[in-house]
Amino acid sequence: MDNKKKGKYIGIGIALGTSMGVVFGVVFDNIPMGIAMGTSFGIVFGVVMSNSKSKEDSEEK
Repeated sequence: MDNKKKGKYIGIGIALGTSMGVVFGVVFDNIPMGIAMGTSFGIVFGVVMSNSKSKEDSEEK
């Protein structure tokens, strides 16, 4: 898998994580903490997804 596709999954993870973090930040009345936690979880999610897609691509070859 090339770097462009890896960046795609990490970008999606960051976007989804940040938006979910804002929602949780508003609910718990601590927006900066929600953004930080959401972005962190989003990055982890993106890396996990890109690694799982890399394994699938290598198994197909």
